[in-house]
Amino acid sequence: MTLHLDLLRHGETELGGGLRGSLDDALTAHGWQQMRDGVQGRGPWDRLVSSPLQRCARFAETLASQMQLPLTLERHLQELHFGAWEGQSVAALMETDAEDLGRFWSDPYGFTPPQGEPVEAFSQRVLGAIDGLYQAYAGQRVLLVSHGGVMRLLLARARGLPREQLLNVDVGHGALFSLKVSAQGQLSEAP
Repeated sequence: MTLHLDLLRHGETELGGGLRGSLDDALTAHGWQQMRDGVQGRGPWDRLVSSPLQRCARFAETLASQMQLPLTLERHLQELHFGAWEGQSVAALMETDAEDLGRFWSDPYGFTPPQGEPVEAFSQRVLGAIDGLYQAYAGQRVLLVSHGGVMRLLLARARGLPREQLLNVDVGHGALFSLKVSAQGQLSEAP
């Protein structure tokens, strides 16, 4: 049996780009529109699952109410915690911490931002949550409202990319991708 998992990234946030991580900022009006555009003409879903951070959860709550679908908030599907880099833009880090930023971009599994969450631990957390979703909802179609890092991780695995290419996966605000999850935890991209 397969779990059909549609992944929706949150839209633009009030505090702008950069490494948002576990910061809990709200969506802009444009961010809301990006997410509405992302789900337009998609579905139908049996249920919604969302990161509890408000940039994901507020939209998921609104959509679940409109579509009269059950919603689960799943803390294990939150973004990677960037530690001392949280809230900083890549441009700012290029000026203050260029060498370490370069190490992170070239090998995110091998270098952890200062006081940050190791990508290996993040990967185990996210994949464990996906396994839990499979156990609970196999045979259903689920919309997962989450973050760029979560989606990059899942898409990189589905595409069979080497670990070093994790950050090369492009996931724009409001982007929607579809995956299939098998009983063995195998991820594959769906059309």
